[in-house]
Amino acid sequence: MLKYDEKGLIPAIVQDYYSKEVLTLAYMNEESLAISLAEGYTCFYSRSRQKLWRKGEESGNKQKIVSISADCDGDALVVEVIKSGPACHTGAESCFFNPIYTDEQVKAFSYAGLYRLLQERKEKLPEGSYTTYLFEKGTDKILKKIGEESTEVIIAAKDNDQAATVYEIADLCYHIMVLMVQNGITLQDITDELAGRHIIDHKVKQERMQ
Repeated sequence: MLKYDEKGLIPAIVQDYYSKEVLTLAYMNEESLAISLAEGYTCFYSRSRQKLWRKGEESGNKQKIVSISADCDGDALVVEVIKSGPACHTGAESCFFNPIYTDEQVKAFSYAGLYRLLQERKEKLPEGSYTTYLFEKGTDKILKKIGEESTEVIIAAKDNDQAATVYEIADLCYHIMVLMVQNGITLQDITDELAGRHIIDHKVKQERMQ
């Protein structure tokens, strides 16, 4: 059984289903939770406006619900979503973008974090950065590097060199993400494309037609 506070609210931590990044902390009441369950998209209760609000009703940045879990005490929720746009009203992908403390020795890697770093490099173009060099040289240079790294992956894999293959794939992924930032392609764009392909079903269909 869920436990609501004295104002009839329960905190809902919204998390990206794919990246597991925490997107925002919002609040629900019984009605907004019921609407969320019925419609399959997040609906919250705004404490500042004192009313219900469906995420994306104005911005279009809706959040399709994948799962909702309660904590051991039943007084907090985790809502996993597939988002159709930035979660924050500032336009940021997540509301949590103001670092207070980070231990660089144990800082976790994420593709979302790397993507944001590349965006920052493109905006600020810090001197001496290899990424800055790529952005300054432009698309042709980035594409040339992707071609070179693709070849390196093929050679390493052909030689059955596992460590070298991993190393070269990482290089290739980095340069592809530089291209994505250069062309304004987001991680969500790629995720949506892969999610919509139904590769296995398509393959089975092709085999049956042969």
